[in-house]
Amino acid sequence: MPSSDSSAVLVTGVGITSAIGHGAGDFIAALLEGKRNFAVMKRPGRQCAAGDEPATRFIGAEIPSFSPPEGLPAGILRTASLSGQVALATLHEAWRDARLTDVDPVRIGLVVGGSNVQQRELSRAHESYRERPQFLRPTYGLSFMDSDISGMCSEVFGIKGFAYTLGGASASGQLAAIHAVQSVASGQVDVCIALGALMDLSHWECQGLRSLGAMGSDEFADQPQLACRPFDRRTDGFIFGESCGAVVVERAGAARRAGVGSYARVAGWAMRMDANRNPNPSFEGEVSVMRQALNNAGFDPASIDYVNPHGTGSKLGDATEVKAIEEVGLKHAYINTTKSLIGHGLSAAGASELVATLLQMRARRLHPCGNLEQPIDDSCNWVRVQPVDHAIQRAVKISLGFSGINCAMCLEAS
Repeated sequence: MPSSDSSAVLVTGVGITSAIGHGAGDFIAALLEGKRNFAVMKRPGRQCAAGDEPATRFIGAEIPSFSPPEGLPAGILRTASLSGQVALATLHEAWRDARLTDVDPVRIGLVVGGSNVQQRELSRAHESYRERPQFLRPTYGLSFMDSDISGMCSEVFGIKGFAYTLGGASASGQLAAIHAVQSVASGQVDVCIALGALMDLSHWECQGLRSLGAMGSDEFADQPQLACRPFDRRTDGFIFGESCGAVVVERAGAARRAGVGSYARVAGWAMRMDANRNPNPSFEGEVSVMRQALNNAGFDPASIDYVNPHGTGSKLGDATEVKAIEEVGLKHAYINTTKSLIGHGLSAAGASELVATLLQMRARRLHPCGNLEQPIDDSCNWVRVQPVDHAIQRAVKISLGFSGINCAMCLEAS
């Protein structure tokens, strides 16, 4: 399906907020520079006292000096959580990029990827009002619900088509993008925004993920910049990173507003479950979902020249994904890992990495990998410590989540 076909689904806008850059321009510049911002996390509610035992020092990449852009309503921002403020700022960029002010609000939809994303805010409220619950702020009655961020965004931007949240663990952001594409392709709306919400972890979630063996790092506890190392032999778990990404998708026939361009065509997608509650990966599931996405796009694996993998830094997960990429016939394609620079955004990861893929397509350059010193498989076509000049023609983006969730998306330069 050529991009000139009026039924082709195009990405016409992006927004991004991350620990290494706010906005698309700063973000792609930081990616290509290989910039990282990992440290012991300092946001209130992220670390906890442990009595007589030494407290675990949780490492991550936190967004520095964040302030929402001008023009957003001060009253809403004042009562919004960090997740809500970042969602509004990120959507604001994507909205302006795609010039959605000129679109009928009834024909715009919004899918927010991520559920239970405001944990730190709620945990701090519990601690602050434990002895005086009658003084709990009224907005708590909104913020504990998954509809809070989608409702806030729909109010601020006047979205009247539909708006809802979609929970899919670490695959939430890309699942939101898939649902947005399906909504546009089916004609339910003309334009749909997918937003991967910032998952604001408290010390409870950090400890739970450490206890599960998913979150690192013990080996690099005193060297935070070295801790995040997907696909490297010395990894010992994922490293959290605050981020939020948004993409605007619409049919080519609808994208006729002055000044609106296309980042890429969404050529194919697929989602598959492993029938498994647990976090362990499935080689069969990953192979199947990539093959299905390629088949739906009509792409031969040999035509793919770039893969943006899920790779978190899990020893078992990374090894399984590399084997799946080889099985599908994609090892020849360039591979880099966005998480190595921005950390694992959990609910936001798929959307933030989708934005990173689209910006690399536009820049015609691929960002380096952080800390990829001893790859678990030297035969892959890794982008190492330096950026690579390369005009992506066809890309595959993979996202995986706890509870056996697998999804993949194929993009084509437009």
